[in-house]
Amino acid sequence: MSIAWHEIRDHLMNSSSTLSFQHNFDAIRRSNVPLWRFGDPAALLDALHVGGRAPDDKNRLLVALVGVAQSGGETSDCALTLMLLALWPGLDAVRRRSIWRRIGTGDEVASEILARASEAIRCLDLQRVNWIAATILRNIERDLIRTRQREDRHQSLRSEADPDEIPTDGEVQSADDSPELLHGDLVRIVGSDADLVIRVAIDGFSQAEVASEMGLTEAATRKRYQRATRRLRDVLQEFR
Repeated sequence: MSIAWHEIRDHLMNSSSTLSFQHNFDAIRRSNVPLWRFGDPAALLDALHVGGRAPDDKNRLLVALVGVAQSGGETSDCALTLMLLALWPGLDAVRRRSIWRRIGTGDEVASEILARASEAIRCLDLQRVNWIAATILRNIERDLIRTRQREDRHQSLRSEADPDEIPTDGEVQSADDSPELLHGDLVRIVGSDADLVIRVAIDGFSQAEVASEMGLTEAATRKRYQRATRRLRDVLQEFR
């Protein structure tokens, strides 16, 4: 619920005001030129939240914090907390939109967002990302939507099962077998493109993302996906 969500923020704010947190913050700013001019965490957060500072300047501050959060040293948790607080307005907007989309309950969405945000900060590739806040927030919201879409698709597949294919007594199959059965059916129809179809049509990844994952060009992936879906449509037409 929203109360619990705001309580989480209050907890983070309270932890950022402790003496030990200030000591860690001092260590961070002494070793990072973009942060040295901020005497305490509140001053840094004000600079990140209040308008008037250039986007490039704010982004440099976030880059410095992410670098420390990924360092694994004593100051990494301090930097992670500061990053979560810096992103909080954006995270709150993602939370509200996710609840509106009925992705989950308030508690479920809050838990997912915090977990994904922490993981994104720890794992962000600073060599490939230009805009820290926008990338993290966009990826979190995209992944939440895709997770819900995958769940909806799997639920739809289960609800549309052919009654003749429902196992009889003594043939009960585990729900965990469903992905393997689907994969096997697709392999029989589209061959080696089965994984590509599942990643795009079921798991919700874009063709560009699957191309990168499979080591293919986007053009080749697009052609193979189109060929596979045409084959699937042809097979389905045979049963009509």
